[in-house]
Parts: sequence; structure tokens; C-alpha cells
Amino acid sequence: MTNTPDILKTILVKKAEEVARRKSGMSIANLEDIASTVERPRGFYNAIQHKVLAKKPAIIAEIKKASPSQGVIRENFQPVLIGQDYAMNGATCLSVLTDKEFFQGSEAYLQMVRERCPLPVLRKDFMIDAYQVYEARALGADCILLIVAALEDDLMHELSDTATKLGMDVLVEVHDAEELQRALKLDTRLIGINNRNLRTFETALQTTLDLKQQIPEDRIIITESGIHTHDDVQLMLDNGIYAFLVGEVFMRAESPGKKMRELFAL
Repeated sequence: MTNTPDILKTILVKKAEEVARRKSGMSIANLEDIASTVERPRGFYNAIQHKVLAKKPAIIAEIKKASPSQGVIRENFQPVLIGQDYAMNGATCLSVLTDKEFFQGSEAYLQMVRERCPLPVLRKDFMIDAYQVYEARALGADCILLIVAALEDDLMHELSDTATKLGMDVLVEVHDAEELQRALKLDTRLIGINNRNLRTFETALQTTLDLKQQIPEDRIIITESGIHTHDDVQLMLDNGIYAFLVGEVFMRAESPGKKMRELFAL
């Protein structure tokens, strides 16, 4: 994709190499066999919708050790304990980074968290191949992330359809109005608006407020990146945005769950 930011291009090249290696080690048929033995999806969308309809914050709390822009965010990284902390303090769903090279994530983290925590779990990764969607379900994921900036339309639709076939929900992430129009053609009800500019890494909450006007009422908007204070939360609530994906501010706190409770005044 010609307009893809350089950091994303770098990530996608590495991701393609990684997926090729994985494919040589295990077939989709094997992944389907494994997926048939794991607990069925927990209803990621339903959990969020329940909170949104009640006009209460629906919090997707992220479990993330590092990022390309910030480096290591949390040295003492214990994903299961973090997930349990979130669950005990009112999180709606969890997001687990599985990308190794750029986020120091792991598929094992997702499996461990889902086994030990009751909440629905999003596999947070750069999905570029249907193989990864089957893999996500085999790992126990309840939802996958599709980043519009990383995908051509045909592939994006294929990945979304595959996830739906496997019983998972899809969170499609956009950064601007052009990406939003592409995302709205998908049959998915969760629209994530990332407030971070992929080129400058600056965040602007106004991005969510501007794009909100173009989103039909039957979709749920999830604001991502840049939520740091209770005032940020209140700004979104005042504008009818009830779903949030938040990670970094929690990961920097001694107790991520308590920080979440403080931020959202739960």
C-alpha cells in the first residue's frame, strides 16, 4: 500500500516473514483441529454492547510490555496477574499483544491470560493472512484486530469473514476519514478510532470526535490511544463515546487495575 507509514511498512514486512515461518510449521487444518478443542468464543462484542447500552464505560484493558515508539513500558511484566487485576477492578474485556518483534508480546501470554481470567480477549497483532485468524482461534482469542492502514480491501474482507466463520468478533481500526469509509463496508460492528497519528505518533482525541459524525448508530465506537486522565474519559462520555481501549497509562502504574478504577472513577 503506497500510503502506508514507514514504521508500519517495516512491521508488515517482518510480519509476512513470521507468518511464512509459522505456516511451514503447522497447517491450517491442524489449527482448526486445535480450535475445535478450545472454549468457544466468550462474546467480545456482547460484553461491550452490554455496557454501552447502559451508558457505562466499556473498558478494553490492554496487556502490553513494550511498543515501537515507547520501548519497554513495563519491566515487571506478569500478564496473568495484570489480567486478573483488570478483571477484579471492572474491565469489560482484555487486549493482549502477541507481536514479539516490536511489542515483546507472545501467543503464550494470550493463552495464559484467557485460561486464568474470565473476560473476553482480543488478539492484538498485525493480521495480514487468514492463517493468523485460524491461529487466533486456536489460541483462544474471542476477537481479532484488523488495521485498515495495513490491509487492502479484499484481504480485509477475507480476514473479517474468516473470523466471523470461526465465531470471533472483529475490531476494525481506523485513523482517518478515508480509512473509516473503507472500514464501514465490513460487516463488523466494532469501529476502533486510533487517536495516534501513525506518522508523527502524536495523539489527538479530537480525531474520535471528528470521525464519530460519520459512523452509523448501529456501530459501536471504541476510542484508542491518548486517554490519560479522567478529563479525557469524561470528554468521550460527554460526546456519547462509551467504549475505550487503554493500555499504556495502566501499564506504567504499580497496579494497572487500580489505575483503571481511578481513571474511570469506577
